[in-house]
Amino acid sequence: MGLSTAFTELFGVQHPIALAPMGGSAGGALTAAVSRGGGLGLLGSGNGDQEWLARELPLAADGVAGKPWGIGFQAWAIDVDVVVRALEHRPAAVMLSFGDPGPFAERIREAGTTLIIQVTDLEEARRALDLGADVIVAQGTEAGGHGARHGRSTLPFVPVVVDLAAPVPVLAAGGIADGRGVAAALALGVDGALIGTRFQATAEALVAPATARAIVEGRGEDTERNRVLDIARASRWPARYSARTLGHPFLDSWRGREDELAATPEARQEYQDALARGTIPALPHWAGEAVDLIHDLPSAADLVGALTAQAEDALARAGRR
Repeated sequence: MGLSTAFTELFGVQHPIALAPMGGSAGGALTAAVSRGGGLGLLGSGNGDQEWLARELPLAADGVAGKPWGIGFQAWAIDVDVVVRALEHRPAAVMLSFGDPGPFAERIREAGTTLIIQVTDLEEARRALDLGADVIVAQGTEAGGHGARHGRSTLPFVPVVVDLAAPVPVLAAGGIADGRGVAAALALGVDGALIGTRFQATAEALVAPATARAIVEGRGEDTERNRVLDIARASRWPARYSARTLGHPFLDSWRGREDELAATPEARQEYQDALARGTIPALPHWAGEAVDLIHDLPSAADLVGALTAQAEDALARAGRR
């Protein structure tokens, strides 16, 4: 069983499924499970925290059982030294998202490592092609976690990137949580799907039990893209990126008042005090619009194959129609 695409052929994987390198939650165990399941696991190192990487990188590199794996970084938050240290573990791919990938692209390619660049608009897509990206991820605004503050929806955005990038393989991201979404993405001309929220609700994800429960119980209409929680947390995320999350008490209090929140240190201290009391989640519940489709916490290795089987069924049904 498996769907053969340019992506599966490039990496020698069975299924056209990649794990979104979600900062902090896509740890070594989840990365390894996705790769063992026949997809491409991508470790979510985010800002390249050295203590986190020292713990999680070996779990990924040693746990994949010889299968390819990779690592993802937020381009705005790292320096070249972080990438160099990651390359020492010989990942099959390095993925760069959010910010200018230029300072890192040549070093990754010189190492013989596949360069994946995630884009949220056509300007970023053209920049990725100019830098020689081997794979492009086209992220729609339905995606959970961070993305373009004023992004485009997956359905119309992805095929435009496919046309622009050809013959470079493209993965779709944003609002894909089951095999029907994978099938729809393939029908748009991509070579696979990069999936985040669905893999947060798995046995291997590095998330608190309350977060996993919130995702399983969540509804798409309860998600919204905002900067309130980044401002409240004193996060350094650039203003051009917002984050799609489930509901949050602090968001209800400050929705639409980002500038006022940024200018009110007492409010940010109130957020920290609420964290200390345990009255708000330790982290926002990042979740995409397809969260309604998530009802259980399976093994990520099993989930990869299940997603592909569902996609094959959906494509077969569409063909019969």
